Amino acid sequence: MQTPTDTPALDLAAELRLPTNALDYTILAIYFVVVLGIGFAARRSVKTSLDFFLSGRSLPAWITGLAFISANLAATEILGMAANSAQYGAYTVHWYWIGAIPAMVFLGLVMMPFYYGSKVRSVPEMLLLRFDKWAHLLSSALFAFAAILIAGVNLYALAIVVEALLGWPQWVAIVVAGAFVLGYITLGGLSSAIYNEVLQFFVILAALIPLVVLGLKKVGGWGGLTDKLTATHGENFTTAWGGTGIGSDNPLGANWLTIVLGLGFVLSFGYWTTNFAEVQRALSAKNLSAAQRTPLIAAYPKIFIVFLVMIPGLTAAALIPGFGTPDSGYQYNDAIPYLMEQLLPNGVLGIAVTGLLAAFMAGMAANVSSFNTVFTNDIWARYVVRGREDDYYVRFGRLITVIGVAASVGTAFLASSFSNIMSYLQTLFSFFNVPMFVVFIVGMFWKRASAKSGFWGLLAGTVAAMVNYFWIYKQGIVDIPSDQGANFVSAIVGFVAGAVVMVAVSLFTAPKPAAELQGLVYGTRSPGMQEPPAAGDDAWYRRPALLGWGAIVLAAACYIPFSF
Repeated sequence: MQTPTDTPALDLAAELRLPTNALDYTILAIYFVVVLGIGFAARRSVKTSLDFFLSGRSLPAWITGLAFISANLAATEILGMAANSAQYGAYTVHWYWIGAIPAMVFLGLVMMPFYYGSKVRSVPEMLLLRFDKWAHLLSSALFAFAAILIAGVNLYALAIVVEALLGWPQWVAIVVAGAFVLGYITLGGLSSAIYNEVLQFFVILAALIPLVVLGLKKVGGWGGLTDKLTATHGENFTTAWGGTGIGSDNPLGANWLTIVLGLGFVLSFGYWTTNFAEVQRALSAKNLSAAQRTPLIAAYPKIFIVFLVMIPGLTAAALIPGFGTPDSGYQYNDAIPYLMEQLLPNGVLGIAVTGLLAAFMAGMAANVSSFNTVFTNDIWARYVVRGREDDYYVRFGRLITVIGVAASVGTAFLASSFSNIMSYLQTLFSFFNVPMFVVFIVGMFWKRASAKSGFWGLLAGTVAAMVNYFWIYKQGIVDIPSDQGANFVSAIVGFVAGAVVMVAVSLFTAPKPAAELQGLVYGTRSPGMQEPPAAGDDAWYRRPALLGWGAIVLAAACYIPFSF
């Protein structure tokens, strides 16, 4: 089946070469010096494996909250969501206000007490406590594989973009970016990654805001933008819900049911609640309250970041007739680079290039740091070399970081079959995150779920999602209009298959003893989950429930202008 995204990925147009000068490169050089400086500074705090992999569980909520959102705000997110907007229009808001905020609130209010209270070092380790070693080993292997794939996406995208924009050969971009990520993670572990992610968050904003302002000015403001797009793409292109009735046609190729269930529930909750690249930031917080507030603090900028990535995509679609089609000379992924080349003066251009590179490095660093934690603690220390001194695992963590970066280079070109790289990422999430989420959610809320059901549910969900995508969709067995629509369906199929298999296996196998479920199933508590409030902790911004519900209400309010 041919879809708009069935073309080679990220072969950016040759005319997008940026007119960079010495000022732009000076800004870029300063940024790289600061990044390595943070790595060297963080190295002094690394004395144990807990320091290297989880920052000693010592960081304040505002640091972990900004790192949480920065780890997600990778260049694949920026380029991918701008591409989404150029291709699908204002439907992109669903990935934020339905596809992120509710799940982030759920993670903070419901799941973080289980993660943090149980003192696990990773998400797969939680499955070891709730189920058995087979569920733990399978989830660890799947996550480690997915982390390298996603890190490779960031590295591949960086190389192609830098080649097109700056003229650097691909291998130079790969070596430079990979070396800097490797350098600061190897030096300072997770603390270095997190403090760099806080810096990268502000650099990314400094890169995107001028694009939005100058882009809107170019097309005559928001009114001029919507008028142009309505005339060329139809009235549904600038609405969130227009044309999403079941059986109706719309640019996204999905109806309200698959948006709400596939994206809003299954894909969203699967990503935000079980993706260790995100959860790891919350686990590094100094106490349970700070861990709960981490995703909730991140939810507030997430509400508004959609405008910074959606408006450039819409602007590119308005300025170039048929943008993303072969006749236009541009692909959807060209939206951000095109506006950088057209609108930004030198100096500001240097900041934008730095922001783009910072975003690539943030995404890669998040996945590499989570990969080294899972591989070292959940695979190597648990099943291969057990009982060694703590220094050994710190050294091995640094070694596996080197291997992880090298493997990311090898997996980078697997992204080459997708013109819209966000489609590729959503495909990976439907394969790896959704099945893990169903195992978590069933195990967390159903005491009867047996130890053996975790492994079989995870395996069934992963296989079912892959079968739906590669056979039912790609072979045209069922007509699904787009890759993104197919991802929503694959997520639903994987979730349902995993849940059904878990229930069936549980009915024929023995449940875990009730004593082993304390603090692992909803309604039970462990001593580690009890935390008396500290003095002064009654301020509203320190209360997770108020923060969480406030984020949901604000996200819902933002939907109003885009609803019709």
